Amino acid sequence: GRYLTIAGDCKACHTDLENDGVPFAGGRALGTPFGTIYSANLTPDEETGLGLWTREDFYNALNEGIDREGRHLYPAMPYPYFTLMTRDETDAIFAYLRTLDPVHAEEPENDLPFPLDIRQSVSGWKLLFFADEAFEPAQDRSDEWNRGRYLVDGPLHCGGCHSGKNLLGADADGEYLRGGVLENWYAPNIRGGENGGIADWSAEQIVEFLKTGRTSHTAPMQRMGEVVALSTQHLSTEDLAAVATYLKSLDDALPEEPDAPEPARLEIGEGLFFDKCAACHAADRSGVPYYFAPLDSSNKLLAEDPSTVIRIILGGARAQPTEAVPSVLAMPPFA
Repeated sequence: GRYLTIAGDCKACHTDLENDGVPFAGGRALGTPFGTIYSANLTPDEETGLGLWTREDFYNALNEGIDREGRHLYPAMPYPYFTLMTRDETDAIFAYLRTLDPVHAEEPENDLPFPLDIRQSVSGWKLLFFADEAFEPAQDRSDEWNRGRYLVDGPLHCGGCHSGKNLLGADADGEYLRGGVLENWYAPNIRGGENGGIADWSAEQIVEFLKTGRTSHTAPMQRMGEVVALSTQHLSTEDLAAVATYLKSLDDALPEEPDAPEPARLEIGEGLFFDKCAACHAADRSGVPYYFAPLDSSNKLLAEDPSTVIRIILGGARAQPTEAVPSVLAMPPFA
């Protein structure tokens, strides 16, 4: 149960990290295109947490998106992915959460416009986009590949960030792991097969990134930094290798050639790059492995959506320290 709780990254969303909140006591503001949703208290407090919940209640929340009172949960809680987990697994998670110290923490009111503030409206969303289904292994694939697909699509819920969304916030058709926007950050394409966003990463480098928080390609920052710090660095090497095997099997379409930039804009950009960026990222944009990211192959720079690149340039960034690599690398802000 503890292992699955870590794999599901429950601590990140159910802890008010910005305000040094108590772990798992909820209250974190989750920004969505429709308004702000606050995470629930997962500690066994009887008044504000899971203290009066049963295993059946908890299973219904993760498997069907329905809480103890029978209310529909907003899909900011990633039950569309957790539904792939078995009853034994959700029971194990519940057993672990019951061992936490109870914390009395009132959940703030969600800030959603009408009619989204009425939970019954989620039932229509579910009819369109939610399927309560069990994980079915592919018979023509290896056990490792199936384990990787289960982890990616289930507990790790990678598509929650890395798959594009439609206008109603559900995973868009044809955008599976091709990149998506969350809280104004662009989570890049993580398909690892031919033409994928991490096609130039080896399976070993994917494991290295998720386990240590460093590769020769990049380091995790912001939301992905939380994922590595609180979740993936603690997973077994065998599970991370399965994730890598699955991602490396996902080919992608050849991207369209971008329009040529205006010569004047290109000239200005080149001047700014050599003045501000080349000292760390090298004149040929190849970077310095494990220290300064190569920019010539970055899946953030090559993406159609420049949100993350612009935010990092303006606001700076700090690589996530991990148990394996506790050093902190930082990029200064250029706002």
